[in-house]
Amino acid sequence: MSTRAIVPASLLALVATGVLFSAVPLVHSQPQKKEYLSELEADKIRDAETQNERIKLFLSFATDRLQKLNYELGRKAPEVHRTEMLNGLLNGYSGCVDDAADLITLGVEKQQEIRAGIKEMRSKTKEFLETLGKFQKEGPEIDKYKESLDDAIESTKDAQADAEKAAKEIAPPPTRKKP
Repeated sequence: MSTRAIVPASLLALVATGVLFSAVPLVHSQPQKKEYLSELEADKIRDAETQNERIKLFLSFATDRLQKLNYELGRKAPEVHRTEMLNGLLNGYSGCVDDAADLITLGVEKQQEIRAGIKEMRSKTKEFLETLGKFQKEGPEIDKYKESLDDAIESTKDAQADAEKAAKEIAPPPTRKKP
C-alpha cells in the first residue's frame, strides 16, 4: 500500500472518530426521564400547560403510589420481589411529592399563578401523612420498607413546609375595583 493511500485512510478514520465522539454529548444533553414515572405519566407532565396542572398531576401520581402500596400490603399472596416493589412504590411516591414541591418553589420564584397547586399540596400532604402514619404503626413486614417509609414521611413533611412557606410568600390575587 502506498503512503498516499495510508494518509486518506487515516484521515478518514480520524474524521469518523471525531464525529463519533462529538455525538456522545448530544445523547447526554437530553433531559433524563424520571425513573419512577411511566411513559404515560411523563407524557402527561410534559403536555400539561401550567405549573398548577403539573403540581396536581404529580400529587395524583403520588396518591396512586400510596393506593398501590396499601393494596400490596393487604394482599394475602405476596409477590416474589415484594420488598423491592414496596420500596419502589415508596420511592416513587417520594419522587412525585418532591417534584411537586420543587414546582411550587419554582413557581414562587418565577411569580407564577400557582395558588391552586399550593392549595392542593397543603390538602394532599395532610392526607398523605395520615396514610403514611398508618403504615408506620400498622404496616405488615415494616422492617422490609421502614427506611423508605421514613424517607417518604420526611419528603411529605418537607413538601408540606414548602407549601406553607409558598402560601405566605406568593403575591395576593389581584383585586378589581368596582366602577
